[in-house]
Formats: sequence, C-alpha cells, structure tokens
Amino acid sequence: MGFLINFARWVEKISNAPHLVSMSDTPTSLRGKYLIATPSLGDPRFERAVVYMCAHDADHAMGVVINKSKGELVISDLINHIGIEGAVTVADTPVLEGGPVDIDRGFVLHSPDYFSEETSLKLSDTLSLTSTKNVLEALVTDKAPSQAVLAVGYAGWGEGQIERELVQNAWLVCEADESLIFDTKMNDKWHRALDIIGISPESLSFFGGTA
Repeated sequence: MGFLINFARWVEKISNAPHLVSMSDTPTSLRGKYLIATPSLGDPRFERAVVYMCAHDADHAMGVVINKSKGELVISDLINHIGIEGAVTVADTPVLEGGPVDIDRGFVLHSPDYFSEETSLKLSDTLSLTSTKNVLEALVTDKAPSQAVLAVGYAGWGEGQIERELVQNAWLVCEADESLIFDTKMNDKWHRALDIIGISPESLSFFGGTA
C-alpha cells in the first residue's frame, strides 16, 4: 500500500513537473536500443535486465527496464487507486519496475496513436513515452493507445557513466524489437533479447560471474 500512496502523490504533483523533452542524439547514441545486462554488471537491481534506451547524449542517458514487474500490480490497480474511474481499455499488463531513479513517478511506453505535442516524447515511428496524468486518464477512454505499459521509475546514467559500463562489458547492445516491451512474459525477455544478437546465456561466462 505504501507504494500506491507514493504513486498517488506523484500524480498530484505531476502537472507541475517538467515536460519530457527530446535530447539531441550523439553519433554514438544508444537511443532506441536495448541494453542487456551481463554478469559483469554486478548490480542486483539490474540482474538479467533488459533496458529500452529512451534518451542518450553526451551528458546523460535514460532508459526503462522492460522485463521486471512490480510484484502483482497491474495497470488497473494504480488507475483505480488514484481515483480515475472506468475500466482500462488497454491490456491490463503488469506494472514495470522501470529502474531505481524517480521511483514515485510513472512512465507510460505506448503506441503512437496516443500523442501529446506538449508532454509526449517520440521514441520511434511506432513508440512514444508520456509521463503525465493525462495519459493515465486516457487509458480508460476510447482515446487510449492501442498498446501501453506503465513503468514506475527509470534507469539513469550521468556523463560518461554508460560508456564506462560498456567498456567494462557490463551491457550488451542490440536493436530493439519493440514487441518485447508489450509482452507480459517477463522471464523470457532477457533470453529473447540475447537471441536478437545470437548469444546464448551460457556464453556470458566470458563476461564474468555465472549466467
């Protein structure tokens, strides 16, 4: 219940929060890629994590973990708790544990048939990100996106941090198969992401630790 209370507080203040803005890509930007955690990472919060990278420039990086759920919570649990009336019109998927930063804020990854010029960030031709109460209210109407997942918190890196972790073989990088984002089989996503680049879990012993 404590988490739900914190989430409700986030909704109360979200209208005053800065709007999401697009970051300028660098030539080596990871935006739109998946990061796949390897045993070298050594951080239990990201064990076997798959992170969709929403932004990356010379100063910072931001992504959402797409394969870890927040207990048994589903979208309708949070929608109902914060007083939004009506049935959820999208798939009532598990709430994602998006990362250890801003754990009282929610981020909705969704198909582009919902988009707010002021508050949505276009991630690709088929995926957007919005983090205001408006998108939560839309989820119980006919204006809802056809696909949506709600993540609480995000993964963030400061200047040069993600680059250092890549040099240390903490992450593998691959093209993002966006269908994984909306798949509810959390335990399969890490293996399926590895399949994209043709790497077996057993081969990750090269990166340290055990796979």
